[in-house]
Amino acid sequence: MKTTKNIKPVLKIKDLKKSFGDNHVLNGFSMELFEGENLVIMGKSGSGKSVMIKCLVGLMQPDSGFIEIEGRNLTDLKQQELNILRTEIGFLFQGSALYDSMTVRENLEFPLRKQKINAIDLENLVVETLDSVGLKSAIDLMPEELSGGMKRRVALARALILKPKIIIYDEPTTGLDPITAKEIIELMKDIQLKYRTSSLIITHDIDCARVISNRMILLIDGINYAEGTFNELLANKDKKIQAFFK
Repeated sequence: MKTTKNIKPVLKIKDLKKSFGDNHVLNGFSMELFEGENLVIMGKSGSGKSVMIKCLVGLMQPDSGFIEIEGRNLTDLKQQELNILRTEIGFLFQGSALYDSMTVRENLEFPLRKQKINAIDLENLVVETLDSVGLKSAIDLMPEELSGGMKRRVALARALILKPKIIIYDEPTTGLDPITAKEIIELMKDIQLKYRTSSLIITHDIDCARVISNRMILLIDGINYAEGTFNELLANKDKKIQAFFK
Protein backbone atom coordinates (compact mmCIF):
# COMPACT_ATOMS: atom_id res chain seq x y z
CA MET A 1 0.00 0.00 0.00
CA LYS A 2 1.26 3.46 -0.82
CA THR A 3 1.52 5.75 2.17
CA THR A 4 -1.22 8.34 2.63
CA LYS A 5 1.13 10.72 4.43
CA ASN A 6 1.07 14.16 2.77
CA ILE A 7 -1.72 13.01 0.42
CA LYS A 8 -4.89 15.02 0.84
CA PRO A 9 -8.20 13.26 1.48
CA VAL A 10 -10.75 13.81 -1.28
CA LEU A 11 -13.54 12.56 0.97
CA LYS A 12 -13.96 12.73 4.73
CA ILE A 13 -16.73 11.33 6.91
CA LYS A 14 -16.66 12.30 10.57
CA ASP A 15 -18.76 10.79 13.37
CA LEU A 16 -21.71 9.95 11.09
CA LYS A 17 -24.83 8.79 12.93
CA LYS A 18 -28.13 7.58 11.50
CA SER A 19 -30.98 5.79 13.24
CA PHE A 20 -34.38 4.54 12.18
CA GLY A 21 -36.43 4.48 15.36
CA ASP A 22 -34.61 2.20 17.78
CA ASN A 23 -32.42 0.79 15.02
CA HIS A 24 -29.07 2.60 15.31
CA VAL A 25 -27.45 1.86 11.96
CA LEU A 26 -24.49 4.24 12.01
CA ASN A 27 -23.03 4.99 15.43
CA GLY A 28 -20.30 7.51 14.70
CA PHE A 29 -18.73 6.15 11.52
CA SER A 30 -15.61 8.01 10.35
CA MET A 31 -13.30 7.51 7.39
CA GLU A 32 -11.08 9.24 4.84
CA LEU A 33 -10.60 8.43 1.17
CA PHE A 34 -7.28 9.65 -0.17
CA GLU A 35 -6.43 10.87 -3.62
CA GLY A 36 -5.71 8.06 -6.07
CA GLU A 37 -6.41 5.12 -3.74
CA ASN A 38 -8.80 2.18 -3.87
CA LEU A 39 -10.51 1.96 -0.49
CA VAL A 40 -12.65 -1.11 0.19
CA ILE A 41 -15.41 -1.03 2.80
CA MET A 42 -16.72 -4.38 3.97
CA GLY A 43 -19.59 -5.05 6.32
CA LYS A 44 -22.25 -7.69 6.85
CA SER A 45 -25.75 -7.23 5.42
CA GLY A 46 -27.55 -4.56 7.42
CA SER A 47 -24.31 -3.09 8.75
CA GLY A 48 -25.05 0.36 7.30
CA LYS A 49 -23.08 0.37 4.05
CA SER A 50 -26.06 1.38 1.91
CA VAL A 51 -27.15 4.03 4.42
CA MET A 52 -23.65 5.47 4.43
CA ILE A 53 -23.63 5.66 0.61
CA LYS A 54 -27.03 7.38 0.53
CA CYS A 55 -25.80 9.96 3.02
CA LEU A 56 -22.64 10.35 0.97
CA VAL A 57 -24.46 11.26 -2.24
CA GLY A 58 -27.06 13.43 -0.50
CA LEU A 59 -30.03 11.06 -0.89
CA MET A 60 -30.40 10.74 2.89
CA GLN A 61 -29.68 13.14 5.72
CA PRO A 62 -27.62 11.84 8.66
CA ASP A 63 -28.79 12.55 12.19
CA SER A 64 -25.40 14.07 13.01
CA GLY A 65 -21.80 14.18 11.81
CA PHE A 66 -20.48 15.66 8.60
CA ILE A 67 -19.39 14.63 5.11
CA GLU A 68 -16.77 16.62 3.24
CA ILE A 69 -16.01 16.07 -0.45
CA GLU A 70 -13.17 17.97 -2.11
CA GLY A 71 -13.12 20.30 0.89
CA ARG A 72 -16.85 21.07 0.71
CA ASN A 73 -19.21 20.18 3.55
CA LEU A 74 -22.37 18.61 2.11
CA THR A 75 -24.61 20.20 4.75
CA ASP A 76 -23.49 23.68 3.64
CA LEU A 77 -24.36 23.17 -0.02
CA LYS A 78 -27.47 24.42 -1.77
CA GLN A 79 -29.27 22.03 -4.12
CA GLN A 80 -27.63 23.45 -7.26
CA GLU A 81 -24.19 23.20 -5.65
CA LEU A 82 -24.94 19.63 -4.60
CA ASN A 83 -25.97 18.74 -8.16
CA ILE A 84 -22.68 20.12 -9.48
CA LEU A 85 -20.73 18.17 -6.87
CA ARG A 86 -22.51 14.97 -7.89
CA THR A 87 -21.04 15.30 -11.39
CA GLU A 88 -17.62 14.77 -9.78
CA ILE A 89 -18.73 11.41 -8.40
CA GLY A 90 -19.22 8.36 -10.61
CA PHE A 91 -21.46 5.60 -9.29
CA LEU A 92 -21.48 1.97 -10.37
CA PHE A 93 -24.78 0.62 -9.09
CA GLN A 94 -25.20 -2.92 -7.85
CA GLY A 95 -26.75 -4.86 -10.73
CA SER A 96 -25.60 -2.19 -13.25
CA ALA A 97 -29.01 -0.39 -13.35
CA LEU A 98 -28.96 0.35 -17.08
CA TYR A 99 -32.03 1.89 -18.69
CA ASP A 100 -33.65 -1.03 -20.49
CA SER A 101 -35.42 1.15 -23.06
CA MET A 102 -32.18 2.86 -24.14
CA THR A 103 -29.33 1.63 -26.30
CA VAL A 104 -25.81 1.50 -24.88
CA ARG A 105 -25.11 4.81 -26.64
CA GLU A 106 -28.18 6.44 -25.08
CA ASN A 107 -27.31 5.09 -21.62
CA LEU A 108 -23.94 6.83 -21.83
CA GLU A 109 -25.41 10.02 -23.24
CA PHE A 110 -27.91 10.28 -20.39
CA PRO A 111 -25.50 11.72 -17.75
CA LEU A 112 -24.44 14.30 -20.33
CA ARG A 113 -27.95 15.61 -21.05
CA LYS A 114 -27.34 18.88 -19.16
CA GLN A 115 -23.87 19.42 -20.58
CA LYS A 116 -23.35 21.76 -23.51
CA ILE A 117 -21.59 19.39 -25.89
CA ASN A 118 -21.89 19.44 -29.67
CA ALA A 119 -22.91 16.28 -31.51
CA ILE A 120 -19.43 15.41 -32.78
CA ASP A 121 -17.75 15.84 -29.39
CA LEU A 122 -20.57 13.86 -27.75
CA GLU A 123 -20.11 10.97 -30.17
CA ASN A 124 -16.34 10.98 -29.66
CA LEU A 125 -16.70 11.01 -25.89
CA VAL A 126 -19.15 8.10 -25.88
CA VAL A 127 -16.97 6.03 -28.25
CA GLU A 128 -13.79 6.84 -26.32
CA THR A 129 -15.34 5.89 -22.97
CA LEU A 130 -16.81 2.66 -24.32
CA ASP A 131 -13.45 1.81 -25.84
CA SER A 132 -11.81 2.26 -22.41
CA VAL A 133 -13.95 -0.61 -21.09
CA GLY A 134 -13.51 -2.72 -24.23
CA LEU A 135 -17.07 -2.38 -25.59
CA LYS A 136 -16.91 0.08 -28.49
CA SER A 137 -18.58 -2.49 -30.76
CA ALA A 138 -21.64 -2.68 -28.47
CA ILE A 139 -22.59 0.97 -28.87
CA ASP A 140 -25.94 0.36 -30.58
CA LEU A 141 -27.00 -2.74 -28.65
CA MET A 142 -29.86 -2.84 -26.15
CA PRO A 143 -29.19 -3.94 -22.54
CA GLU A 144 -31.14 -7.18 -23.13
CA GLU A 145 -28.55 -8.13 -25.76
CA LEU A 146 -25.67 -7.87 -23.28
CA SER A 147 -24.22 -10.47 -20.94
CA GLY A 148 -23.93 -9.71 -17.23
CA GLY A 149 -20.28 -8.79 -17.58
CA MET A 150 -20.98 -6.54 -20.57
CA LYS A 151 -23.74 -4.75 -18.64
CA ARG A 152 -21.31 -4.12 -15.79
CA ARG A 153 -18.76 -2.69 -18.25
CA VAL A 154 -21.37 -0.38 -19.81
CA ALA A 155 -22.44 0.76 -16.35
CA LEU A 156 -18.81 1.48 -15.54
CA ALA A 157 -18.45 3.46 -18.77
CA ARG A 158 -21.51 5.48 -17.81
CA ALA A 159 -19.94 6.19 -14.41
CA LEU A 160 -16.75 7.34 -16.16
CA ILE A 161 -18.32 9.50 -18.87
CA LEU A 162 -18.06 12.75 -16.86
CA LYS A 163 -14.48 11.91 -15.82
CA PRO A 164 -15.28 11.99 -12.11
CA LYS A 165 -12.65 12.45 -9.42
CA ILE A 166 -14.30 9.81 -7.22
CA ILE A 167 -16.00 6.55 -8.19
CA ILE A 168 -18.23 4.61 -5.82
CA TYR A 169 -18.54 0.92 -6.65
CA ASP A 170 -21.50 -0.83 -5.01
CA GLU A 171 -20.85 -4.59 -5.03
CA PRO A 172 -19.13 -4.52 -8.46
CA THR A 173 -18.72 -8.32 -8.77
CA THR A 174 -22.09 -9.46 -7.37
CA GLY A 175 -23.89 -11.90 -9.68
CA LEU A 176 -20.91 -12.45 -11.96
CA ASP A 177 -19.16 -15.75 -12.60
CA PRO A 178 -15.58 -15.97 -11.25
CA ILE A 179 -13.89 -15.35 -14.61
CA THR A 180 -16.03 -12.30 -15.42
CA ALA A 181 -15.62 -10.98 -11.87
CA LYS A 182 -11.84 -11.20 -12.27
CA GLU A 183 -12.07 -9.27 -15.57
CA ILE A 184 -14.12 -6.51 -13.90
CA ILE A 185 -11.61 -6.26 -11.03
CA GLU A 186 -8.72 -5.94 -13.50
CA LEU A 187 -10.68 -3.28 -15.40
CA MET A 188 -11.18 -1.33 -12.14
CA LYS A 189 -7.43 -1.41 -11.57
CA ASP A 190 -6.78 -0.18 -15.12
CA ILE A 191 -9.27 2.66 -14.67
CA GLN A 192 -7.59 3.78 -11.45
CA LEU A 193 -4.29 4.07 -13.33
CA LYS A 194 -5.69 5.66 -16.50
CA TYR A 195 -8.07 8.18 -14.93
CA ARG A 196 -6.29 8.63 -11.57
CA THR A 197 -9.59 8.14 -9.78
CA SER A 198 -10.12 7.78 -6.06
CA SER A 199 -12.37 4.76 -5.58
CA LEU A 200 -14.66 3.73 -2.74
CA ILE A 201 -15.56 0.07 -3.19
CA ILE A 202 -18.36 -1.60 -1.24
CA THR A 203 -18.07 -5.37 -1.52
CA HIS A 204 -18.71 -8.72 0.15
CA ASP A 205 -16.20 -10.35 -2.22
CA ILE A 206 -13.04 -11.09 -0.24
CA ASP A 207 -11.12 -11.94 -3.43
CA CYS A 208 -12.11 -8.57 -4.90
CA ALA A 209 -10.94 -6.84 -1.72
CA ARG A 210 -7.63 -8.70 -1.78
CA VAL A 211 -6.84 -7.76 -5.38
CA ILE A 212 -8.23 -4.23 -5.64
CA SER A 213 -7.71 -2.60 -2.26
CA ASN A 214 -4.91 -0.28 -1.24
CA ARG A 215 -6.64 -0.08 2.13
CA MET A 216 -9.70 -1.64 3.79
CA ILE A 217 -12.24 -0.58 6.40
CA LEU A 218 -14.47 -3.02 8.27
CA LEU A 219 -17.85 -1.51 9.16
CA ILE A 220 -19.00 -3.31 12.31
CA ASP A 221 -21.54 -2.15 14.90
CA GLY A 222 -22.05 1.07 12.96
CA ILE A 223 -18.46 2.26 13.31
CA ASN A 224 -15.10 2.03 11.57
CA TYR A 225 -14.15 -1.01 13.61
CA ALA A 226 -10.82 -1.70 11.91
CA GLU A 227 -8.79 -0.49 8.97
CA GLY A 228 -5.53 -1.37 7.28
CA THR A 229 -4.21 -3.28 4.31
CA PHE A 230 -5.68 -6.66 3.41
CA ASN A 231 -2.70 -8.48 4.91
CA GLU A 232 -2.77 -6.39 8.09
CA LEU A 233 -6.41 -7.24 8.71
CA LEU A 234 -5.89 -10.87 7.73
CA ALA A 235 -3.20 -11.15 10.42
CA ASN A 236 -5.38 -9.55 13.10
CA LYS A 237 -6.59 -12.11 15.67
CA ASP A 238 -9.78 -10.23 16.62
CA LYS A 239 -12.69 -12.66 16.14
CA LYS A 240 -14.95 -10.02 14.56
CA ILE A 241 -12.23 -9.23 12.02
CA GLN A 242 -11.37 -12.86 11.31
CA ALA A 243 -15.05 -13.57 10.52
CA PHE A 244 -14.60 -11.69 7.23
CA PHE A 245 -11.78 -13.99 6.10
CA LYS A 246 -13.33 -17.37 6.77
